[in-house]
Amino acid sequence: MSYTYATRMKKLFPFLMILLCFACEQEPVEPVELGYEYMPLEEGRFWVYGVNETVVYGEDDIESSYFFYQDHISHSYLNQEGRLVYTVSRSKSSDQLSWESHSTYTLQIKNNALIRLQDNLNKIPLVFPVASASLWDGNAYNVFPIDDYQMQTPGPFTIEGNTYNNAVKIIQQEEDDLITIRDNRFEVYAFGVGMIEQYIETLTYCSRNDCLGEQIIESGRLSHLELITHGKYQ
Repeated sequence: MSYTYATRMKKLFPFLMILLCFACEQEPVEPVELGYEYMPLEEGRFWVYGVNETVVYGEDDIESSYFFYQDHISHSYLNQEGRLVYTVSRSKSSDQLSWESHSTYTLQIKNNALIRLQDNLNKIPLVFPVASASLWDGNAYNVFPIDDYQMQTPGPFTIEGNTYNNAVKIIQQEEDDLITIRDNRFEVYAFGVGMIEQYIETLTYCSRNDCLGEQIIESGRLSHLELITHGKYQ
C-alpha cells in the first residue's frame, strides 16, 4: 500500500505544483476595487455636517433646531481579533466657531462589511463590494430583528450645492402605514469622501379612537445630516 501511495504521489506532484503556482498568481482584490473608499478610514479625517433636527415630545410639544456636527477620526487601535478599529469623536456647535464634545463611535471593516458601533449598538450601514441592488441585514451584529438595507445604483448626487460624481444611496427603511408609524431612513456615501447625507425619521401617530388614522404625530424624531465640508488634519 505504501508503494502504491508513493507512486501515485510522484505522478500527481507536477499537477499539484501547477495548481499551487496558479493559486499563488491570483492577485488579491484591492480595497479600492471593493469600494472601501466609499467610507475612507484614516486617522485625521474629518467631516462637518449641517443638522436639521425636530423632536416631538407630544401632540403640541415640538422642538426644532439647526446645528453642526464635526466627526473626526481621532485614533485607531487593534481589537482582540486583530482588526483595525477607528474611533470617531463627534463635536457639536451652533456656529462652527466653538465646539463641544458630544459623543464617540467606532468604525471597522469586518467580513467586507462596515460596522458602526454607536450608542452601544452595532449596525452595518455599508457592505463591499459596492454594487447596485445589494441587500443585507443591518442588524446582523446585534440582537434586534432583521432590518434589510438595500443599495441603490451608484451615480452622481448633489448635497448642499456640491455634486459628487460617484455616490451610492442606502435605503434602510421606507415605511408609513398612515395609522401608527412612519419610519424612513437612508444614508448616502460618496467615493473618496464618506457619508455625505443621513436621514432618520421615526415617528409615532396618535392611535387613540378620537385621532386614529388622522396622521397626528404623537412622538418621534427627525434628524437630517448633510455634509458641508470634509478633509484631513495633518
